[in-house]
This record gives sequence, C-alpha cells and structure tokens, in this order.
Amino acid sequence: MNISVTKAAKEWGVSRTTIYQKVNDGELSRTADKKIDVSEMLRVFGEPISKKRTERSVDTVQSTPLNSQSVQYNTDIEHLLALEKLKNEHLSQQVSDQKKLIENYQQQIGQLNKTLDKANASIQDFAQVRLLEFKQSEMSDEPPLAQEQEKKDDSIVATAKKKKRWFF
Repeated sequence: MNISVTKAAKEWGVSRTTIYQKVNDGELSRTADKKIDVSEMLRVFGEPISKKRTERSVDTVQSTPLNSQSVQYNTDIEHLLALEKLKNEHLSQQVSDQKKLIENYQQQIGQLNKTLDKANASIQDFAQVRLLEFKQSEMSDEPPLAQEQEKKDDSIVATAKKKKRWFF
C-alpha cells in the first residue's frame, strides 16, 4: 500500500522535511507516482505513532485516573520541595545576617570594655592622688601635693616665657 508524504508524516509523527531528507539521502524510496510504500516507512521509522497511541491507550485506559493522580501528586511534591528550598535559602540568609549582627555587637562590647578599663584606671589614679594629698595634709601642715605641683608648674611656665623672650 502506498501513501502520500503528508499522510506518512502525520501517521509517523515526523515532518515532511525529514521524509524528503531521507529520500534524498537514499534511506527511503518513493514510487513513480511520488508516494511512499508503507513497508518503507516501517523499515525506516518503525511503527506509526497513531498505532502506538492506540495500543497504549488500550493498555492504560484503566490506569489513567491513577496516573493522573500520581502526576498531580508528583507535581505538588515538586512545588512543595521548591518552596522548602526557598524557605531554607531565606533562613540561611537570616542566620548569616544574625551572625554578622552578633559579631558587630561583640566588637562594640570589646571597645566599650576598653573604654571602661581606661576610665577605671583614671579613677584609681585620681583616687590615689587624693588619698596621698589627704594623708600628707593630715601628717603635716604643709601644702597638699597638688598645690606644690601647681607651684612647680608655674615656675616652669615662667622660665619658658623668659626663654622665649631671649629667642625673639
């Protein structure tokens, strides 16, 4: 039995261009009236798709609802998996951001501790100076240590002013 190129293309599910290429390459032959023998199509392309579909549909008529349900179930599972992946990425980003915040706060705490240590050292130095001044004032009627220091500072400033005059 001979069929046209168009009918052969439809039944086997290939394009007419593919059939013409096979003819030009010598893989497929045509009759004098430019038709193709069905046996040639079977030899080159195998069973026609329409026949395959019919055989499959007979085999799967009973299982179609089950397959449809399982396809829908698989699609739903894939969507849920994609959603969970997005949630996971979002949570990972949040964890990363929180770690950066914690690191920043730890640096700030370290800087504040250093500042506090310096302030405590200054307070201790000040308290020791005051304590020494208080003890000296109790032991003798001499001026406190701080007043003596002021006198020394005044004499140093006066000496510096005199030296400046000498230079200018």
